Amino acid sequence: MLRELVQYLKTENPSLDVEALPLQEQYRALVNVRPALPIPADILALQDAYLLELRYHKGVVEGLSLPICEKHPKISLWQGDITCLKVDAIVNAANKQLLGCFAPLHNCIDNAIHTAAGMQLREACYAQMKAQGHYEATGTAKITKGYNLPAKYVLHTVGPIISEAVTPLHCKQLAACYESCLTLAEQHSLESVAFCCISTGVFRFPNEKAAEIALHTVTNYLDQHPSSSIKRVIFNVFKQEDFEIYKQLLTINR
Repeated sequence: MLRELVQYLKTENPSLDVEALPLQEQYRALVNVRPALPIPADILALQDAYLLELRYHKGVVEGLSLPICEKHPKISLWQGDITCLKVDAIVNAANKQLLGCFAPLHNCIDNAIHTAAGMQLREACYAQMKAQGHYEATGTAKITKGYNLPAKYVLHTVGPIISEAVTPLHCKQLAACYESCLTLAEQHSLESVAFCCISTGVFRFPNEKAAEIALHTVTNYLDQHPSSSIKRVIFNVFKQEDFEIYKQLLTINR
């Protein structure tokens, strides 16, 4: 199954040299660079079967089963791979093109989510961006299906990029990312949302400041919208550094 998928993807992109890589990484690299093109039905079926098998081996985490944090009855903290979370929506830290990361094997969340969701995700993003006719603005968000993810939907948001010092505008834009995602989730009657650490990776927003903005914005939104459809917000972290930061911020006795 995987070998057949890789062989097909190589015919689309014969110039990308992946021969030295393990088969699974060949697939990932080829998918990472694949533009939003129509996908033959037989290839799509092979891909979906492979990703379903991969999902089974990785395991699925029920978002609503995660423990509640001390500071808020609707907030949880979880460290792990966001593509394993079974929630109504996970949040993707996207770029302004909203088409995913095209760097083969790049270890960013955008790449991870697009790989796990399948090639349909880039197609869906492309359709929305083509209809929009311009890049996505910083602080805004779009929604797509989750396709092969355990999550039903993906909320794509564009965080601020830090080149030098963090400015008040950067902080406002980051807060807007969280607000936009929560508003979009509520518009679609979603009950559970998992946030990644927006802008803290290659966008270089300082981790602790970003966490403070995230927590402040989300708690304010939940408190100001008590009848919201949103019953659980999960702060998903991958690095131990971010886990320690959020753990401290979400503990009552600080």
